[in-house]
Amino acid sequence: MIQAKQDLLQALGEVIRELSPTDGPALSIPIAFESPKQASHGDFACTAAMQMARPLKKNPRELAQALIDALQRRPAVQRWVASMEIAGPGFINLRLTDAARQAVVTEVLSAGETFGQQPANGQQLMIEFVSANPTGPLHVGHARQAALGDSLCHLFQTQGWKVLREFYYNDAGVQIATLASSTQNRLKGLKPGDADWPEAAYNGDYIQDIADDFMAKATVKADDREFTASGDPADLDSIRQFAVAYLRHEQDLDLQAFGLHFDNYFLESSLYSKGLVEATVAKLIASGKTFEEGGALWLRTTDYGDDKDRVMRKQDGSYTYFVPDVAYHINKWERGYSKVINVQGTDHHGTIARVRGGLQAAGVGIPLGYPDYVLHKMVTVMKGGQEVKISKRSGSYVTLRDLIDWTSRDAVRFFLISRKADTEFTFDVDLALKQNDENPVFYVQYAHARICSVIRQWGGDESALGEADLSLLTAPAEVALMLKLADYPRMLSGAAQDLAPHDVAFYLRDVAGLFHSYYAAERFLTDDAAQTRARLALLTATRQVLRNALALLGVSAPDVMSREMETE
Repeated sequence: MIQAKQDLLQALGEVIRELSPTDGPALSIPIAFESPKQASHGDFACTAAMQMARPLKKNPRELAQALIDALQRRPAVQRWVASMEIAGPGFINLRLTDAARQAVVTEVLSAGETFGQQPANGQQLMIEFVSANPTGPLHVGHARQAALGDSLCHLFQTQGWKVLREFYYNDAGVQIATLASSTQNRLKGLKPGDADWPEAAYNGDYIQDIADDFMAKATVKADDREFTASGDPADLDSIRQFAVAYLRHEQDLDLQAFGLHFDNYFLESSLYSKGLVEATVAKLIASGKTFEEGGALWLRTTDYGDDKDRVMRKQDGSYTYFVPDVAYHINKWERGYSKVINVQGTDHHGTIARVRGGLQAAGVGIPLGYPDYVLHKMVTVMKGGQEVKISKRSGSYVTLRDLIDWTSRDAVRFFLISRKADTEFTFDVDLALKQNDENPVFYVQYAHARICSVIRQWGGDESALGEADLSLLTAPAEVALMLKLADYPRMLSGAAQDLAPHDVAFYLRDVAGLFHSYYAAERFLTDDAAQTRARLALLTATRQVLRNALALLGVSAPDVMSREMETE
């Protein structure tokens, strides 16, 4: 069906050009098909007639008829289209031939893991996500970032992009100083609740773990650093470096448990040590977009859509946090990343205008709207019908490792990607443990395992299924499933374009639902050998698409499930 759609889109473009006036500019009409809102209306819908009506000053239904007449003369339409009809103000509904619908099975079986993917486009993309400061374990907000960011990386890789996963963190500053002093106070024998315990100190049990290993002169190794403790409670610099390395190692363990690896770690301190912040400030001053007031240096971010101008350098000479952000994104651009996506919490919304404004004011050739942002809302965790707010390990919040330990990596990844990023999400631990159709990840994985079970029962040679007589696949459940499989490439490109990895989770649930309905409606292992092979070919294609889409979310596709759905 993929080939049929491509052929029909080419034919549509040809007839639009054919009907365009020859004495004026060509019509700028998108060459595209839509999915009808109701399956009974057909397989594809075309709105070209309505879009052409105004510039051509013609009735859209008359134009629709002209398009149909021209399309019917095209070989692709004669081959792939069973009927066309006009609906409403000028929609054209197309019904495909059985052969067009059935072709997707062969296309999936031929492409395998690459089905739906585009060839390399020679472009680089950086996605920055998680980016947690090394002051404690990764919390559920970081978990949602990890799920969103990694899924976006996989999505863009299917569209031909070369993708870099980057983790940015501050290895200095007030939070790191608080981490060091908290550890030092534990080394002195103090603990939360003591009269001398600082109010701003970190209270989690992990601080005591850091102090114990520091006294033992342990060596800790993270993906981006290694450090050996001096064991001297008075050596605050050693405490600081050890604590940062310790927590970076802990974060690496969290990420490993999540099945995520970063290509690069970028330190905020490097922006200062390499002079990138000072160079950025010099560019902004040279642009004429800065001014001094009240002993501070300001940037006219209102010139770029911000609600007020922003302080760059405070009276004490230190820079506000958005200045290194501007320097960092100039560095991303200079490293050759023409497209950058930042996955952050919605609390960063206010920084978007000032960072983009700073990038424009710097005058280094960065386009408007750089970088792109995916902002996510926080996650509420429910367990036993009650909201869980505190983890003993962290001292203040539920951690990524808590979620994985309570449920599974698969459940955490699927659940956290199953809603739009800008909507609040409740992670229901009890639901994630259910083994029935209420649990979306179980529902999808069980569809895959069920197909594997049927194929094992058959026991034949899967490689021979490519020669199956697909013309036998005409049952309503088969047609619906084939149409959904054929929509996979379009779904991938749309999800990447809209920065919407939740579309993959929605799609998976749709495919699983159609398969389970098919399972209930038809027998697969029949006395008719040809029909059995045809249906098993469709099942094998469905299994492949489920496996491909689950892999995009970092979720496994098990061949066997521990139990069947309670609804059966």
